[in-house]
Amino acid sequence: MKVQLSDIKVLFSEEQIQKRIKEIASEMNEFYNGEEVYAVCVLKGAVMFAADLVKCLNMPLRFEFIRLSSYGSATTTSGKVNAVDISLPDLNGKNVLIIEDIVDTGLTAKFLLDFIHCNFKTKSVKFASLLDKKIFRQTEIEPDYMGFHVDDKFLIGYGLDYDGYYRNLRYIGYADKSLLE
Repeated sequence: MKVQLSDIKVLFSEEQIQKRIKEIASEMNEFYNGEEVYAVCVLKGAVMFAADLVKCLNMPLRFEFIRLSSYGSATTTSGKVNAVDISLPDLNGKNVLIIEDIVDTGLTAKFLLDFIHCNFKTKSVKFASLLDKKIFRQTEIEPDYMGFHVDDKFLIGYGLDYDGYYRNLRYIGYADKSLLE
């Protein structure tokens, strides 16, 4: 493993992340106004964000998990979305909140939104992403709720990994790209 903990620089602190999550949750609480929501967390990267976000939501909520992959063990997207496990309950007539860690190319988000729209007649579908990296966007996808805009950095921590490691960091950091080659 080339990247060591000492190589990771803090981009967003735990305090910044938690403050922004509370702000996003406040917007969601106002929008949903106590209506039931099905929160769909995209594993593995969004698990930290999703867990902290749903704790701040004030409505009846069902928590669902799916696994999609477009990176594998690489540091850039493959350009193809692999539906590892996309089994969901009946979402017809339901408010659906998709929770993702990062929108990069937008291909994963588009795949998931298309899947939900093609298979269910939902009451609403909203998309929340902790991070929005527009520099490589290949679709017209924009999150309804977004934590932070980021530029071209390889991000690590708070659910985001480097070859499966560092998801457990309480902050979002980045490593020099030369260490990733």
